[in-house]
Amino acid sequence: MERVAFAWDDRSRIFSDLDLEVTSGVTLLSGENGAGKSTLLKLAAGVEKPDAGRVLVNGADLWRREVAARSDLAFVPQEPDVTPFATVREVLRLVCRLRSQPMKQVDEVLVETDLEAEAELSVRELSRGQRRRVLLAAAWVGTPRTVILDEPLDAMDEHWRGRIHGWLEALREAGGLALVATHEAGSLRELTDRFLVLRNGEVRESE
Repeated sequence: MERVAFAWDDRSRIFSDLDLEVTSGVTLLSGENGAGKSTLLKLAAGVEKPDAGRVLVNGADLWRREVAARSDLAFVPQEPDVTPFATVREVLRLVCRLRSQPMKQVDEVLVETDLEAEAELSVRELSRGQRRRVLLAAAWVGTPRTVILDEPLDAMDEHWRGRIHGWLEALREAGGLALVATHEAGSLRELTDRFLVLRNGEVRESE
C-alpha cells in the first residue's frame, strides 16, 4: 500500500496516508475492535477501493491492472458473505473461471474441504461454519501465493484450525505471502514471521 486514504463517509476517515509493505511469509495483524483491521484487509484484497493512493500485488496495481493483480490473490473475509442462491459447486466453478483454472479443481477442493456432500446445496442452506469452508475452498482454487485472511479461525473446530495451520505452513514454505488478522495470535505464533499492530490509522511493528 502506498499513501492510501480511505473513509466510509466525510466523518469517519479510517486511513489518511497509510504505507504498508508485506513480504513473503506469514504476517499477523492485530488491533482493538474498531481499529480498522477488516477495512485494511478489504483494501489490500481489492474489495474496497482507496480514496487516494494505490495498492499493489506483485507490483501490479489492483485497480489499474486488475487481471494481473488478482489472478494470484485470495481473500477470506470474516463474515461468510457468499451469494445465497448459488450452490457450492456453482460458486467454485465461478472461481475457476475467474482464475482461468480447469474445472476439475472443483471436485479436488470439494474433497480437500470436506464439502462433497454439500456440493449441490445452495449456500443459504449451509451453517456459518460450512459457509466459511466454502470461502476456504474458493481460496484454495489455483493455489494462490498471496492470501489475505480475516479471522480465519472463527467458527472453526479443532480439525479445521489444524487444516488452516497446515495451509499457512505450506504457503510459507513455498515462498508465498499471507496477511492474517486475528484475535487468536497465540495459536498462530509459531507460523508468524512478522507481527503488526493497527492503531489510530497507523500500522506499527510489534515484537
